[in-house]
Amino acid sequence: MPDVAHLVLFVVLGGVLGALGGLFGIGGGLLAIPVLVLFFHLDEQHAQGTSLVMVVPNVMIGLWDYARRGSVDRRVAIVLAGCAVSFTFVGALYATHVAGPGLRYQFGAFTGALAIYFAYRALTDAKGRPNGERPRARLAWGWTAIVGALGGVLSGLFSVGGAVFAVPFLSLLFGYTQTQAQGLSLALVAPGTIVGIVTYALAGDVDWWIGIPLAVGGTFTVRYGVGLAHHLPERQLRLLFCGLLAVASVALFVKP
Repeated sequence: MPDVAHLVLFVVLGGVLGALGGLFGIGGGLLAIPVLVLFFHLDEQHAQGTSLVMVVPNVMIGLWDYARRGSVDRRVAIVLAGCAVSFTFVGALYATHVAGPGLRYQFGAFTGALAIYFAYRALTDAKGRPNGERPRARLAWGWTAIVGALGGVLSGLFSVGGAVFAVPFLSLLFGYTQTQAQGLSLALVAPGTIVGIVTYALAGDVDWWIGIPLAVGGTFTVRYGVGLAHHLPERQLRLLFCGLLAVASVALFVKP
């Protein structure tokens, strides 16, 4: 059991990560993982399992706030969530029982690729488009089932990686704005987080003394991040996101 000072530190850290998770529609887990690996010396599997403890309430609160602001298409949310659940279990099972130490480098490569893609989208797309204006859809909404399945695998493999994976595809292929895509991405991972945390916990890859204080801090701040996401220009929101991902990716690769 950590001392009181560490518990307070984890609550404050959870508040920061919760706000960022609400801002970017990811629940904070994708940012919590490199922090736990780099500064608290958890291995990748333990960091991912522990981050899920924080992510569960953050995702639920964030999804509620995005839905309350009209940023969630309910029929698509149901399809994404339904298709993601079973595939989340597959990804989590691989991460806890098959993947070795190289999982950290896989996660670093994953976040690096996402950073490059988001930077490309931010610099080449949506030029001059007002925040909130909906881009053109290329596929019918029913095809989001594929996004849900692939996002579920990534959510299990990289904690909540499916939320980040889903955002660009929902925007590019289905015509959702950045904030709408972020709200739907939370719907994708919401039920899968429960599956993921049970799988990681059964494998002994959850540090509850870290995860619970992180969750407490995040529940107080995630809604403020959601509110800010609806006021920032879309291009600026994307650039901020890819910047954080790039820093996390580099840090994971250079860590001894």
